[in-house]
Amino acid sequence: MIGGYTEPAGSRTGFGALIIGVYDEAGALQYAGRVGTGFDTAMLEKLARELKTRSRKTAPFAAVPAAERRANVHWVQPELVAEVRFKTWTSAGVVRQASFVGLRRDKAPESIVREPQSPPVNTKSALKATSKRASPAAHKSHDKPRDKPRDNEDANVDANVDTEVSGVRITHSERVIDERSGARKIDLVHYFEWIAPRLLPQLRNRPVALVRAPKGVGGELFFQKHASRLQIPHATQHAGLDPGHAPLLTLDSLTALIGAAQMDTIELHTWNALAKQIEKPDRLIFDLDPDPSLDWSRMLEAAQLTRDLLDALGLRSWCKTSGGKGLHVVVPITRHSGWDEAKDFAQAVARHMAATLPDRFSAKMGPQNRKGRIFVDYLRNGRGATAIEAYAPRARPGLGVSTPIAWHELARVTSGDQWNVANLHERLDALRTDPWHDYADAKQRITAAMWKKLTGE
Repeated sequence: MIGGYTEPAGSRTGFGALIIGVYDEAGALQYAGRVGTGFDTAMLEKLARELKTRSRKTAPFAAVPAAERRANVHWVQPELVAEVRFKTWTSAGVVRQASFVGLRRDKAPESIVREPQSPPVNTKSALKATSKRASPAAHKSHDKPRDKPRDNEDANVDANVDTEVSGVRITHSERVIDERSGARKIDLVHYFEWIAPRLLPQLRNRPVALVRAPKGVGGELFFQKHASRLQIPHATQHAGLDPGHAPLLTLDSLTALIGAAQMDTIELHTWNALAKQIEKPDRLIFDLDPDPSLDWSRMLEAAQLTRDLLDALGLRSWCKTSGGKGLHVVVPITRHSGWDEAKDFAQAVARHMAATLPDRFSAKMGPQNRKGRIFVDYLRNGRGATAIEAYAPRARPGLGVSTPIAWHELARVTSGDQWNVANLHERLDALRTDPWHDYADAKQRITAAMWKKLTGE
């Protein structure tokens, strides 16, 4: 049964994937996973029209995994029957490697139940329509879906599932990467696929540093700034931009973004310049890094004070959560200044704030220097320095996401990781306008008058 669908990503039309289910013995519709392949363009568009006429506000399933509640899902009345070819069932009651075959208008919706698994398990099966008058053995095979496998043996089997997303083969797709939320590798891949229309414009042609987590957020993390033997599928390499090092990387397409996720990338940190104009930064970033003991209200105050100072200097700024514990204030600039001037100016801003309000701010890094205060981290503005990109997740429990906000929303923000991979869709669905809709319109540069206001020289 088709119970919902996701938004299309990239150049795809109609919808992204169907969310499917089967009825249990009690007549409840149980979640059975997704199917996102097997469609041609005509079918995508035709089926999308049919689905929209069956729209409903709530999920038709008895239970919905947390991962599906975050992916901008549209729920529909379960009236359409899909025939789906797939490899096997997971222990959580989800189909593996599903591919759409067609609609079955000859089958009554209430007759769609789970068929018993036929050995051997690695042969192709089909999610076919069957009667509720199935054999007792068929009824015994009904497993209610679970968010997590039952035991370690099941977890190892599920983790080895391979699938394909946007033309990229995803290995170990069922592996849990965040114990707090239960998010799997495939959930992160689908997040990147969904957020790509907002994330890719931030990434294109901008050198990126990756934080890779092969063992999930609780394991060892690897920070990668340059190309290596372990290549990121479809990433673009830029030789010679960072002398003495391997080529820098950019993620310029959906396949490159999904390729990075396949290589266990969670965080995406970018330079403050584009690869084609690497010596001319196009933004400044002030990372407000608090003493962990401070109340969140101090963070809100710090962001507003930073904005006020920048306004007084003649610079417009934009704000975003860090996805972790703080906030970032971002200042777009035209490409006139070099790296040294950009970093020196950011340092001057930090020092001015620390000198003016020494009980609130510090311009020196290190825990001992921000005790009871907030470190205004200007070091993000040097050549080769990076900062988490807007809409990118963090490799921390809960998978927080760095999220743009409008200044008038600041007082309602409750933490730096308020939005995450699971709930960001709720925020974006509620927005009437992009909080950074006018970011690209800012044409401003560092001037001598600004320096004089900061330093008196």
